Amino acid sequence: MEFKRLFFQSLLILGLPASAFSQQVQLQETPSGIDFKSGKHLLLTYQTAAAGVPGGVKPEFKKSGFIHPLNSPSGQKLTRIQPPDHYHHYGIWGPWTKTTIQGREVDFWNLGDGKGRVDFDRIISKQENPEFAELVVRQKHMDLLAPNGPQLAIEEDLGIRVWNKKNNRYIVDYTTTISTPLASSVMLDAYRYGGGIGFRATEMWDHTNSTVLTSEGHDRKAADGSFAKWVIIEGVSSDASGKSGILFLSHPQNRSHPEPMRVWPEDANEGKENVFIEFCPIRHESWEILPGKKYTLNYRMVVFDGSLTAGEAEAYWKAFSKN
Repeated sequence: MEFKRLFFQSLLILGLPASAFSQQVQLQETPSGIDFKSGKHLLLTYQTAAAGVPGGVKPEFKKSGFIHPLNSPSGQKLTRIQPPDHYHHYGIWGPWTKTTIQGREVDFWNLGDGKGRVDFDRIISKQENPEFAELVVRQKHMDLLAPNGPQLAIEEDLGIRVWNKKNNRYIVDYTTTISTPLASSVMLDAYRYGGGIGFRATEMWDHTNSTVLTSEGHDRKAADGSFAKWVIIEGVSSDASGKSGILFLSHPQNRSHPEPMRVWPEDANEGKENVFIEFCPIRHESWEILPGKKYTLNYRMVVFDGSLTAGEAEAYWKAFSKN
């Protein structure tokens, strides 16, 4: 079966036998979301309930349909939601920003504008097996200011597959398939933010205690606007090694691969709590979503404690690219 082939590819990368994987990942449903757990340890949560906002913040910033927390294998929280500088940032997520729908501009990213939003709709499927646990959900992209009232503009089926962890690493596959139920197309306009997969990092990180490295050798000073097959983000943590991070991989069949990137520069957010990266397939070129067609983007995350080398990242990408 396909999942077994991918699983053993991952084992080869890690240089481990199958028996080295100790605890099966299990799904646990809670009032706020779906937890992926390895034994007693929470790896990540997909949020099905809208996260409330602090007092005095516009209620439009409430949101469901995102990953948070995403923890390192030793339990270090690597994501952040609702930072005061950007209340619309939600851990790991990927709404489209500038879109044209029936001649109107709709923004699904900046929730405070009240033009559009993306939320959890329903669970499509769940499964657990000895190698991984997987959740597939429907997310609805709502055009809030349509002439005849709010309308569903984009349907998204999001798959999250978490492979069993071993010591200081585990793998997450993130697959998004979008389509429009409208009779007319939706244009995802070229812009530096939007879609793909975005990551707002823990508030602990800034340019003084974290690093960015892309497949093309770019660091944080040069990565923004560049194209990449993969990107490593790692920073200080309370793990015994002193570091934790995530390797993000873009599949070669993705649009615009190697994919354009949005990476906050070192002086973003006044130099504080300012780690944000995104694979952004529409950064340099618009993308028309035609009625009756489905479009898929595949990503993989390798979540780790300690460090991960460029050579290891390339090996992970080569294994992923064969999928």
